Amino acid sequence: MFYFIGIKGSGMSALACVLHDLGYEVMGSDIEEECFTEEGLKQRNIKILPFNKNNIKKDMYIVRGGSFEDDHEEVAEALKQELTIYTYQEMVKKITKMFQLITIAGCHGKTTTSSMMAHVLNNLVGANYLIGDGTGFASKENKWFVLEACEYKRHFLEYKPDYAIITNIDYDHSDYFEDINDVINAYEEYAKSADKMVIACGDDPYTHSLEIEGSIFYYGMDEDNDIIAKNVIYTKNGIVFDVFIEDNYYGHFDLPLYGKHQLLNALAVIGFCYYERFEAKDVARELKTFNGAKRRFNETEVGTNIVINDYAHHPAEIKATIKAAHQKYPDKDIVIVFQPHTYSRTQTFKDDYIQILSNYKSYIIDIHPAREKKEDYNISSDDLIKEIPNAEKININDAKKLLTYENTVLIFMSPNDISALEKDYIKLKEAN
Repeated sequence: MFYFIGIKGSGMSALACVLHDLGYEVMGSDIEEECFTEEGLKQRNIKILPFNKNNIKKDMYIVRGGSFEDDHEEVAEALKQELTIYTYQEMVKKITKMFQLITIAGCHGKTTTSSMMAHVLNNLVGANYLIGDGTGFASKENKWFVLEACEYKRHFLEYKPDYAIITNIDYDHSDYFEDINDVINAYEEYAKSADKMVIACGDDPYTHSLEIEGSIFYYGMDEDNDIIAKNVIYTKNGIVFDVFIEDNYYGHFDLPLYGKHQLLNALAVIGFCYYERFEAKDVARELKTFNGAKRRFNETEVGTNIVINDYAHHPAEIKATIKAAHQKYPDKDIVIVFQPHTYSRTQTFKDDYIQILSNYKSYIIDIHPAREKKEDYNISSDDLIKEIPNAEKININDAKKLLTYENTVLIFMSPNDISALEKDYIKLKEAN
């Protein structure tokens, strides 16, 4: 029996699904509040209990979520009983050794790229996958395993991939990384871990600085890349483009997603498929049916308005999401509902947030602390609001503030689940 402490965590829930699919008995515990990551757990009838030290039994192997310290009642009980305890990374490493591994890393875009890769590969040949939006699946019969690999605390160095994909390198997680050079050093180590090949975004300003001895191939729109998108057209229906690889035409693609960042994500998948000798027409067919990852530009139509739910929280991600909304809805106004994520990130990128959000009517929720303590930082959402023209505070139960808008795209952005505010808004708007 594998028992997950914090089973509703996005990676933890996906891992629990993978272990279940491979034939292991799985259960776990978490807060009782409903979370979007529960979908796969419920489909598999995986039991979820409230936290209680009496849940811990002597025949269990424990998988421990990263935010749970030794003094947590279930962790403490597991330690007391001297049970085998795995971190998330240790268990993922143990499972993925059984397959040919594709790890997808990057400060931005890794979830969507992982989802896209899993979608294409699974439809073409069958593939296992573990994605940071709570999505996981596995079969012992599959050859490939697609893994979203996070750079935070260098966790992605735990794995030994055949292919290592890098969507970009950027400064984030300022509570851990010292500066951009520290981030680059981590990615260089990650790239060196690939047995077969590295596929990296060559349009990124930092990927070419990676010094590795193995094979590395670059994708992007710049002419010096190995995998290049040409004849690109952005429309209200998505993106159409041709791909040339090592100066040879590979194929024509029609992607039902929006923004240059999604085009780049697709090129990572296309590059892998080329080097594994998949036919371009087959890859194009599967990409055309990809609808995106969970909580990435998920849309709901409400009268004349469009509600978009997106995970964006880093300034680069916020800009990309807004640009995609402009591409798809050029005739609509845009309103931002944003919850900053962690005090350290808000402090580091305060000026960037102010610059971006100053162009739009913005509603800002109190900072979600995640793993951090408020008293350790001198920053709040109010510090953003007072410097952003036309910005105001909003709470999770303040949906009425948003009801005056028509012919507008309302973008709800946060890695934290702010769906209660979004759902209340939709319900009230539909009732008006």
